[in-house]
Amino acid sequence: MLNRPQLITYADRFAGDLRGVAQMLRGPLAGAFGGVHVLPFFVPIDGADAGFDPADHTTVDPRVGDWDDIVDLASDHEVMADLIINHVSDESEQFTDWLARGSDSPFDGMFLTLSSVFPDGAPEAALAAIYRPRPGMPFTKVATADGSTRMAWTTFTSRQIDIDIESEPGRDYLESIVQAFERGRVSLVRLDAVGYAVKRAGTSCFMIPETFEFIGEFAERCRRGGMEVLVEIHGHHVDQIEIASRVDLVYDFALPPLVLDAIYRGTSAVLRRWYEIRPNNCVTVLDTHDGIGIVDVAADPSDRTRPGLLDDAQVADLVAGIHRRSGGTSQLATGAAASNLDIYQVNCTYYEALGRDDLAYLIARLIQVFTPGTPQIYYVGLLAGTNDLELLGSSGVGRDINRHHYSPFELNADLDRPVVRALLALLRWRCRHSELFDADFSVTDGDDATLGLVWSDQDREANLSVDLRGPTFRLEIREGESTTVIDSIDGLISLDGSDG
Repeated sequence: MLNRPQLITYADRFAGDLRGVAQMLRGPLAGAFGGVHVLPFFVPIDGADAGFDPADHTTVDPRVGDWDDIVDLASDHEVMADLIINHVSDESEQFTDWLARGSDSPFDGMFLTLSSVFPDGAPEAALAAIYRPRPGMPFTKVATADGSTRMAWTTFTSRQIDIDIESEPGRDYLESIVQAFERGRVSLVRLDAVGYAVKRAGTSCFMIPETFEFIGEFAERCRRGGMEVLVEIHGHHVDQIEIASRVDLVYDFALPPLVLDAIYRGTSAVLRRWYEIRPNNCVTVLDTHDGIGIVDVAADPSDRTRPGLLDDAQVADLVAGIHRRSGGTSQLATGAAASNLDIYQVNCTYYEALGRDDLAYLIARLIQVFTPGTPQIYYVGLLAGTNDLELLGSSGVGRDINRHHYSPFELNADLDRPVVRALLALLRWRCRHSELFDADFSVTDGDDATLGLVWSDQDREANLSVDLRGPTFRLEIREGESTTVIDSIDGLISLDGSDG
């Protein structure tokens, strides 16, 4: 994986379709990104979970393009695609055929049910031990053609049917997707919801030893096809460190809430501690198509003896701070306030979480860009987007508050805003100097109100110093005998016209 910034975007919500994404990357965004993570572009892009419930995982939704468009994108950018491991749509050919034909279906055995995991019945304690990212039990009644009722395993929503990835039809299904990715020149595979893919009676059914074994085997299959694997797991930070030691790449999901905490409280103490223990084979994010993760920095919800990076009071203050700075709009999209409940995250754009403060927002992005790993920038975050209350109101889905559909007029207007121009200039500078960010990294000594992050090699040094009491920043870039100092939004914009 190239250590250059990546764009995260839906094909339809940012630039209309896949060709539009390519035009943006080669036009207004030229030089800012070395790769692009195109969020699910399969049939359909607008199902029950915005594409994360594929009915046909091997076909590009014709409304956004075809596989030739993915191949074209891959000609000059690394392309990441989602492989949704855990489930398919209840409208998929496989599931509907099984409902209609039962044991005569070629897909018999592909789908998990309560009885397939608990053949001897499920005692209360075993059900209570199941880890789930939504409230309630992960089962949905489904009616078969012969009139019987089955309890399908549905980890996320009732429309997303869990796959038995250990069954022959389940393995064949996943192999068909890998082969489609190979043909489409996908170079990075994001394993979505893989932590829930293996179920065993009497366990949490989340990141159990068999899950690690599956991830290792499946990642090796992807590598044989020339693809690296990114594992998407939200969970306790100690588990994240353990997972990182076993896979190619993980997300640093602790970074987004810790950066907010540092700016809110004016202290770098917890963030510094995270730099001491965090894995470095990371993709760094501040925002994604999901909400701002809280479980990643909190105490383990299934084992309260494992403390979080933040204590309970600090977590509560963090959530309250997001709600306050967003003018209460994030509360409309979080928890019981919206459907498709997310119990371990806050739904809000990152720009809103920082009170629409351009300087604070760019400081957060500077910290992200200087943190070891490959930075990914979500399309709404790239444009410093605000909470989309209209979309939230029409869909009732909490995460839609951060999934805006941009019109060409909005794109042009936002690209001209100083905060966006500064961010793009920073990303272009980061792309030009990607080798420096593979060199030596250090966190400088200082008091808790400051944070210093330094990258250096023999001839160059980039030194970011943040005073969290403002917040303010100072970026000092040294190349040979030349030194450039930047401490303002205009200064960041000037990076577009310099070699610094």
